[in-house]
Amino acid sequence: MWNGGIDMDRLAAYSHASLAHGQAKLWWLGQMGFLIKLGGTTIVIDYYATPAEDRQVAPIIPAAELKGVDLFIGTHDHLDHIDHESWRIWKDTCPDAMFVFPASHIGVVHSDGIDFMRMVPMADGLTRQVGEVTVTAIAAAHEFLDRNPVTGYHPALQYIIRGNGVTIYHAGDTCRYEGMLGKLEALKPIDCAILPINGRDAKRLRRNCIGNMTYQESVDLAGELGPRLVIPGHWDMFRDNSEDPHAFKDYLEVKYGDRVPCVIPVHAQPICIGL
Repeated sequence: MWNGGIDMDRLAAYSHASLAHGQAKLWWLGQMGFLIKLGGTTIVIDYYATPAEDRQVAPIIPAAELKGVDLFIGTHDHLDHIDHESWRIWKDTCPDAMFVFPASHIGVVHSDGIDFMRMVPMADGLTRQVGEVTVTAIAAAHEFLDRNPVTGYHPALQYIIRGNGVTIYHAGDTCRYEGMLGKLEALKPIDCAILPINGRDAKRLRRNCIGNMTYQESVDLAGELGPRLVIPGHWDMFRDNSEDPHAFKDYLEVKYGDRVPCVIPVHAQPICIGL
C-alpha cells in the first residue's frame, strides 16, 4: 500500500504536459479520487487528502501541496469524497478553481468559505460548461436512491466529464437502479469509466457504512455500457470496506472477453487515454 512520498516535480511535469485532441491522463489518488488532465484543464475529483488513523493509504499529495487545479469535483458529502478540511485549503491554494458538487450541499460548501461565485451546484440531468469542459450529472443510488421531496435534489451524483475530445464517466458511490443504464447510454460514447467495486452488506450497513455496486454488478455495467476503458475504484482505503480489483478484472475478462479493456490503477501512476 502507498505510504506517501510522491515526486511532486514528476507529477507536475506530467500534469503540465501537452495533450493533443482526444488525449487525457489520469492519476489515481486512492479510493475514488483522481487527478484528471483534459487538454489545458486540471481536474481533481473525490480526493480524500486528510490524514486519519483508519486509512490504509496515506494521502498521495498533501492537501497544501496540491496547486494549479482548475476544477474540484465532489460526488457526495462523505469525507472520502468531499473532504471539507481539504476544500477549505484548496479554495486558497487554487484561487481560480471552481467547485462542482450536488446542489443539496450548497450550505455546507459555503460554510467551508467557498464563495457562491466559485460554486457549480449540480442536479440530476443538468449539464454545465465550466471553462473548457462540460459536466453532466446523473443521480446516484448510494445504497438508496435518495431524493429531497421539496427540492428534488439527490444528495449523491455521478458525473460525465467531457473535454479535449475525451469523455470520462465517474460513478462516484452508487448501486445500479432502474433507468440508470439508459441515462448513461444517452451520453455515449464513453472513453473511460471509473466504477466503485466495494459492494455492500448488512454488516457494513448496520454500522452506517453505506454501500455500492458489487464487483460483479460493476462488471455487468461495464459490459453493457461498453466504455473504451474501465478502471475499478473504491477498494484500497479502508480495511473493512474493500474488495479485490483482480476479481473484478478476472470476472470482466471471463464474462465479456476483450470488449472492455481494464486497468487496475496504481497510486500516482499515470493512466493514458488516446496516447
